Amino acid sequence: MIAGRRRSAASRAPGAGWVLSLCLGVALLLATAVSSAAPAIGLPVASQVPGGVALLPLAALPQDGAGAPTASYAGQRVMLLQQADQWLIVVGIALDTTPGDAAVSIRRAGAPDDETLAFRISPREYPVQRLSVAPSKVDLSKKDLARVEREHDHLHQALASFIDRPPATLRLLAPVEGVRSSSFGSHRIFNGEARNPHSGMDIAAALGTAVHAAAGGRVIDTGSYFFNGNTVLIDHGQGLITMYCHLSAILVHAGQQVAAGALIGKVGASGRVTGPHLHFGVALNRVFVDPALFLPSSVATPDVASPYVASPSPP
Repeated sequence: MIAGRRRSAASRAPGAGWVLSLCLGVALLLATAVSSAAPAIGLPVASQVPGGVALLPLAALPQDGAGAPTASYAGQRVMLLQQADQWLIVVGIALDTTPGDAAVSIRRAGAPDDETLAFRISPREYPVQRLSVAPSKVDLSKKDLARVEREHDHLHQALASFIDRPPATLRLLAPVEGVRSSSFGSHRIFNGEARNPHSGMDIAAALGTAVHAAAGGRVIDTGSYFFNGNTVLIDHGQGLITMYCHLSAILVHAGQQVAAGALIGKVGASGRVTGPHLHFGVALNRVFVDPALFLPSSVATPDVASPYVASPSPP
């Protein structure tokens, strides 16, 4: 009898059913939020050095529901990825950056002022490589110099591409089967004259070897360039762009959507080279960074026994 009275009292307690419904509702909302959160994507290896990549967590705030924040570094918009409970800023650091304190500027919807997220860039020493190539590829004629300057401007316009859609992943496929014969960032001495550091990774492979897209994206440029030879650029989203140089054949066209692993060309020896290979470049926020940070370790590790083949300086 007493137990029955207790059950009856509980059933008549004001708001008891409402509290239970509220708890169930909150649990359902939390479950929905977790299930609808942006899926985790593969990330590059963090390396806060010149030529590296900074991965900077940013706390999510209530006003972010009105629109995602935007972030910029060195005057350029940078990648911002949504994670389960925060944002992640992905920053490409130019090779010529002076080590020391740096900062990203963040703008949130409705906020009166920008935020600043500080980080530190550590020094890194890159190797020196001395190369011999045809004198005409180092001491340029006026005609060739004018061509190189036009191509420089054109390529930098292509690298300025920024679409809001994030890439599906930042862990890239090896674009060609081969061994890494030259690393990113090496200081280049051509015929005894210093030139710009190496802006990508050289992967040695036989002439005609298939070259594949390192990730899905849109082809934003193809062409034949003085230093780079036959070249393809693919935009993967939010400032991540991959570049494939020295091709013997280009098998895609500007504007074409390609899937990860799609055939886009064949290894060649066009442009400034000493033999067939693929020069593979990765750009973030308009600067080239170390491709090894994005690739499987089997490709990221150089083969010291491989013969060196020359590749272009940064465009």
